[in-house]
Amino acid sequence: MSYLTLSITLVFVLIPLVLSKTLNLGLEKDTIIATVRSIIQLLAVGYVLQYVFDAEHFIFITLMILLMIGAATQNARRKGASIKGITWKLIVTFIFIEVLTQGILLGLNITPPTAQYIIPISGMVIGNSMVLGILFLNRFTSEIETHQDETELILSLGGTPKQAIHNQLIASIKASTIPTIESQKTIGLVQLPGMMSGQIIAGADPVQAVQFQLLILFLLLTTAVVTSIMLGFLSYPTLFNERMQFLKLKDGES
Repeated sequence: MSYLTLSITLVFVLIPLVLSKTLNLGLEKDTIIATVRSIIQLLAVGYVLQYVFDAEHFIFITLMILLMIGAATQNARRKGASIKGITWKLIVTFIFIEVLTQGILLGLNITPPTAQYIIPISGMVIGNSMVLGILFLNRFTSEIETHQDETELILSLGGTPKQAIHNQLIASIKASTIPTIESQKTIGLVQLPGMMSGQIIAGADPVQAVQFQLLILFLLLTTAVVTSIMLGFLSYPTLFNERMQFLKLKDGES
């Protein structure tokens, strides 16, 4: 695809802009900002990746992954700013997810240890973990605030912090993983995933494209469940003090 052809695709940005203006939706500014940022960021990443792929050096691969984790943490921490120490909890979760998935992929020789495979797969895994982290934190803080009286009642009756927060924790984990699980049930019937479609458009064998897409789907399933569980079990102890008293959530950055 040439830059001229790419510029023509901006018609897909013009359509929502016109509709937003016509219906007074007020989405014009955000749409333009999102479009400009996506163009700059993706083109910049494209040139950086080209250099990293050509260099094929472990240090560059590591730096790219750390950059992804840093950006994901910065974005997700806003949703859990009321939870004490949420920043390091997110960092630990993202690092664990990355080590777990790449350890299995490389350890079992599922994918080769090259930048061409490690970086794109890491990006999908960390990106998905970030989205799931945001979903979990959003639901978890809402559950905590809604069931505060129930939590304090269980504590007053002699329950442990884990028992007091159990229902809210499980409900949040389930709610954050449902989108991933449900989307996999209809994959191939309702939608053709982006990675698979991209490979087919690039001329890859459809069967091979399906195999790689299944790999990603299985990775994302693990990512969804592990992210929610880790964040949940890292977060709930900080909601209580040493005397097992429930602490109210506070607004602000962690």
